[in-house]
Amino acid sequence: MDCLTALKTNPTFQSVPEEQLRWLVDHSDCQTYPADTILYKPGDRTDHFLLVLEGHIRFYVNDQEIRFSEPGSLEGVLPFSRMVESLAFWKTLDPTTLLALHRDHFREMIQTQYELTETLVHAMTTRVRETTRVLQQNEKMLSLGRMSAGLAHELNNPVSAVVRSANTLKAHLHNTPQRFKEVMTLCVTDEMIDRAGELLFRKMNEQGKGKRLTLLERSSREDELLDWFDDNQVSDGDDLTESLIDFGFTTDDLDALLSDLEPAARTTILNWIVNNLATERLVNDIETASQRIATLVDAIKAYSHMDRGTGREPIRVCEGIDSTLVLLKHKLKAKNIVVDVDIPDDLPLVDAFASELNQVWTNLIDNAIDAMNDGGHLQISGEVDHEFVLIRVIDDGAGIPTASLDHIFDPFYTTKPPGQGTGLGLDIVQGIIRRHNGRIYVQSKPGRTEFKVCLPMKGEKEKRKHEARSLMDLNE
Repeated sequence: MDCLTALKTNPTFQSVPEEQLRWLVDHSDCQTYPADTILYKPGDRTDHFLLVLEGHIRFYVNDQEIRFSEPGSLEGVLPFSRMVESLAFWKTLDPTTLLALHRDHFREMIQTQYELTETLVHAMTTRVRETTRVLQQNEKMLSLGRMSAGLAHELNNPVSAVVRSANTLKAHLHNTPQRFKEVMTLCVTDEMIDRAGELLFRKMNEQGKGKRLTLLERSSREDELLDWFDDNQVSDGDDLTESLIDFGFTTDDLDALLSDLEPAARTTILNWIVNNLATERLVNDIETASQRIATLVDAIKAYSHMDRGTGREPIRVCEGIDSTLVLLKHKLKAKNIVVDVDIPDDLPLVDAFASELNQVWTNLIDNAIDAMNDGGHLQISGEVDHEFVLIRVIDDGAGIPTASLDHIFDPFYTTKPPGQGTGLGLDIVQGIIRRHNGRIYVQSKPGRTEFKVCLPMKGEKEKRKHEARSLMDLNE
């Protein structure tokens, strides 16, 4: 391949004089690699500026694709770049020809090849900006995917409960006409009807408020009711006991209600009562499951702030943390993690982009969950620290190795096993906090890892500006 012709036809080098392109060719090596060749691995030293003349290169980390290069792409180290080693795998997808310039020639190029240097520096800034945008978008999509999976998992149980209870209720209501017919054939007094209704509604209102029976107490209560049924010639006793026990009926209740009735009437009244209790229980199950669904919907609305503006606004930090914990509840339950949240109700507001702040809590809490063993303990607290709101996220996991603490916020750096982390979460967290004029710190040892997030309180920025203006007025 004629390297000089390839450079002259490359749109990137249109403003570069031909003699400078010839200098680049003369000082570079041209090499062709077969398909599926690993050019670099994470940690390999990168000493060359590379121009892709033919073929394609795939860049990936932990099997997550970052981008692809095409013919004409500028890769590798560039003038003034701080790149020392590769952060990703570089793999050729087909036979690929590269023009490689060693970094030892950069000083001469900077001093003598001005237009070429300017072009490469401009390419570097564009590449950094585009790569950062793509990586951050990929991390957000991964985070959204994890959150969506968790939400689907959390919604599945209450939705299934609603469907199951609704189907059972539908089949159960088919028995109501028969029960009603049996009751209508009874000759009972108004006082008996009022007594049955009063007892029924009282037990419904008391359901769940009393002491929960142990298995031994429940078995004893069942034996007492079955003996009462036998003594009072009530048929179908086995079908009646479960609902009566669930709603707290005792033999004293049955004596007070049914002692003056004929045996046949007792069975009919009890069947009518149990039929209503079963209906009440199914409705309660549907109500509980529906409330759970409503809570999850409220949590995802609060998390995404879908019903609010997209600009900065006064934020109660605890709301974002609470909604994040709801959406990560499935992971907490899976590892039996105990969560203690100690954030005062009167904690000052912060001016923030709510959705970005929620991404901070998601990454910190999700990382803490991954770091802990089953039965772990997660502590989240909030307090005022001078002009900042200080949030602490503390887990009792294995801790971060001392050698890793200085790199924990570096892009692509992760202590998780391959395939379990992109190494971008904490980099994004740090970027978000800096945009909010805040700071994040980490301390770690085995059994305790603490992240501290400091965010300026609402109005502190304006307060400092006012104090600075007042001081200038005094000086004048």
